[in-house]
Amino acid sequence: MAGLAPKQLNLSDGDRSELQELVNRHNTGQQIVLRAKIILLASEGKNNGEIARTLNISLDMARLWRNRWFKTSDKKLPTFERLRDSERIGAPVKFSMEQVIKLFALACSKP
Repeated sequence: MAGLAPKQLNLSDGDRSELQELVNRHNTGQQIVLRAKIILLASEGKNNGEIARTLNISLDMARLWRNRWFKTSDKKLPTFERLRDSERIGAPVKFSMEQVIKLFALACSKP
């Protein structure tokens, strides 16, 4: 049984040229280049499986970046920003700022 076809991705001429420029630039990070290629192939009508085979990546990665491009399309972000990793939350804070200041004061005081 076939899955649902991915949504068609339509790029503006400006987005397409910016993505192509990122791919061709020698100092662009390889992760960004790969993500730009995913978006360019998706805009050519390729499905996630074809993109994954062409770029030798996982199907999940092709799906992730196609979906992320759609999710960020309404945020008016620059093209490069849309291809960056999302913010990571990290571990919760263990000490309040007041506790940190007290610890610094204690550590800096004479014994």
